[in-house]
Amino acid sequence: MKLTLSILLITLSLALLIPGVTQPILTINGTIEKAAIVDQGLEMLATNLSAPPNSNARNMLDMAVSMFGLDQIEGEVEVFRKTRSILDTVNELYQSNNILVAVLVGLFSIVIPILKLTLMLIACLPIANKMKQIINRIISFVGKWSMADVFVVALIIVYMAGNASAGMGELLQTYAHFEAGFYYFLAYCLFSIASHALFHMQQTTPSHQQMQSN
Repeated sequence: MKLTLSILLITLSLALLIPGVTQPILTINGTIEKAAIVDQGLEMLATNLSAPPNSNARNMLDMAVSMFGLDQIEGEVEVFRKTRSILDTVNELYQSNNILVAVLVGLFSIVIPILKLTLMLIACLPIANKMKQIINRIISFVGKWSMADVFVVALIIVYMAGNASAGMGELLQTYAHFEAGFYYFLAYCLFSIASHALFHMQQTTPSHQQMQSN
């Protein structure tokens, strides 16, 4: 029963990991208030028109804006929208020449999880004990990095947020919301932890029973 449940959890973890890395995990969009755009434009124009520091160019511009009703503008303008998956982020890092970071993100969030789950699935099959021992050693080593994928996703979110607001100053208001990929990846993490715990129990129980019988 434990073996069947272990295989089921491992398979489910793999199935959740695929959309977890391919589907978008986060969408960030930025908006600027129309009134702030007008005010910033007036400030820049007044600065260029003001020859002496005490020039009243800004007052004249304010009068013109009020005359045309531009000071009554309300609402926001969306200036960007960015949606990324883990794979998209790896590709974006690679394209921006952050090759080492791209490799590390791909390694800890894609390669290692797939390798660990695949080896766990093979170890559940009826194979030779020597081969199973080798696989268990590899799983034990890879398991030390089992929480690195969660850390990588956190870094991706920070990276996207930092890129989104870079160079926009205080005018930009950013909003972020999680997409389906984030919840797939979260579900993968939970099922992966459960499958690893059950796998460990399933692998150690026979040895413990054999020691009691001796």
